Amino acid sequence: MPGGSVWVLVLALALPSTGQNYLEDAKRIMNITPVIDGHNDLPWQLLGKFNNQLEKPEANLTVLNDTHTNIPKLREGHVGAQFWSVYVPCDTQNKDAVKRTLEQMDVVQRMCDLYPETFSCVTDPDGIEQAFQNGKVASLMGVEGGHSIDSSLGVLRSLYHLGARYMTLTHSCNTPWADNWLVDTGEEKPVHNGLSPFGKIVVQEMNRLGMMVDLAHVSVNTMKAVLNISKAPVIFSHSSAYGICAHRRNVPDDVLRLVNSTGSLVMVNFYNDYVTCSKKANLSDVADHLDYVKKVAGAGAVGFGGDYDGVSRLPTGLEDVSKYPALVAELLARNWTEEEVKGALAKNLLRVFRQVEEVKKTLQNTAPYESPIPFEELEGSCRTSYGYNGAVTARCPPAALALALVLAPLLSVLL
Repeated sequence: MPGGSVWVLVLALALPSTGQNYLEDAKRIMNITPVIDGHNDLPWQLLGKFNNQLEKPEANLTVLNDTHTNIPKLREGHVGAQFWSVYVPCDTQNKDAVKRTLEQMDVVQRMCDLYPETFSCVTDPDGIEQAFQNGKVASLMGVEGGHSIDSSLGVLRSLYHLGARYMTLTHSCNTPWADNWLVDTGEEKPVHNGLSPFGKIVVQEMNRLGMMVDLAHVSVNTMKAVLNISKAPVIFSHSSAYGICAHRRNVPDDVLRLVNSTGSLVMVNFYNDYVTCSKKANLSDVADHLDYVKKVAGAGAVGFGGDYDGVSRLPTGLEDVSKYPALVAELLARNWTEEEVKGALAKNLLRVFRQVEEVKKTLQNTAPYESPIPFEELEGSCRTSYGYNGAVTARCPPAALALALVLAPLLSVLL
């Protein structure tokens, strides 16, 4: 009847669209199962702002306020574990990428040393759960870009032994053994149509080590190649759904179906450009991606990978790491079950991590892969060839010539 219709309309208008009425339930759940976030670039901010000098008063993480992340915000956001990105840019490739990566790993370790009441550096699922129980933020390291290993299996193994527990195979540049997402835009040319033979060895060695393979930033062909050869589930540490926003950094539907069949994980990115393909977005838009991944790949394939402190634009309602409970509240408002929410918060990642370690156990009698990348596949002019029989040593240009090469373009402009 008309009166009933009016009442239904009133009720509809009264119900919150952002899920704020579910905030209390969200916080209750997160007190038991805090969020494990797949990707945070605070270490990069600490380099840019303070040159990694953490003892500077202005670098104090209890008061640092011009970043998306600080200790009070982590506490308010119920963050129980964080994969800190030890990112170094693509312009370090074939130069000082390994050194720079080691320095960023050192920053994460020093964060744990400097704030032991807040951070606990861990390397396995049990360590994460122990940190939960102790009320600390489990701190793990993710290497963001295969250029960080300089095409060396020895460096890959060393980074693992120093605590790295995932590696993104590329950043926004090809490596000598894997193609990045820009080849799908036409901005870069495919070199390997996914993975080179050495790239496949890198994945196999990561399986043997127990290091999660991260497919954020890689091309679609690279995604498919890895999902078809990896013995362990993989992660997308900070990627969203292409079916919602057709950005090439996102995961297309056919790959989401492979994610489902391999028990892998997509940790949804909050960057506006990947959420709405525009400069503006809101919390509800991010929840749409979580819904979509859940629909196509299953509830066990969903996680959070906010990309805080690595992006310039964030959705309204998700401005910093304190806002995770509001997103969980929105999922509850969308009729996600408590178990589905706990999965997205932490349990899905813990399952993948444990399965990666189980694969490691099955390969414990497998010898490390020793065959190096062919010398002719390496890039960069400043490289030696020790160990490569018959290869000619690549020499750096003499200092005077190097200076002349740098100055020549400038002089041509001035003259």
